[in-house]
Amino acid sequence: MTRPIDPFREMERPFREMERLVNGLTTRATGTASMPMNLYREGDAFVAEVELPGVDPASIDVDVEERTLTVRAERKEDPAREDRRWLTRERSAGTFARQLTLGEGLALDRIQADYSDGVLTLTIPVAEQAKPRKISVTHGGAAPVAGQAVEGSAAEASGE
Repeated sequence: MTRPIDPFREMERPFREMERLVNGLTTRATGTASMPMNLYREGDAFVAEVELPGVDPASIDVDVEERTLTVRAERKEDPAREDRRWLTRERSAGTFARQLTLGEGLALDRIQADYSDGVLTLTIPVAEQAKPRKISVTHGGAAPVAGQAVEGSAAEASGE
């Protein structure tokens, strides 16, 4: 049995890539705390919002090696005080990291990172070659000619 031809298959590629990115994403959290994250597609980019409350922006390190994006950060311990008696302490301190294995078709050399209000926002653009594009259609094997009229006979064209 043959599979039917799907003319929209290539147009769906970025969406399949996002699904593969989300479903096949390997994430690892190390250290004493995790980094909660939202991941979504917006236009021609994927966006990861990583929660890092109480982290000094200077301690945040983002790097990409091959297809692995790593985020590292450090949250320092609150200074010890004699009059402080903890009732609840849910925010962990220490160094922690998270790794994302990114799929094909992303422009890893154009990743942008912004830290604001305790959230690190990573914008990962889709590579130009992975974006849908318009293909011009020719008729009868002739090259498309824009705005030109061709006159004459076959004999004139062959030099006879």
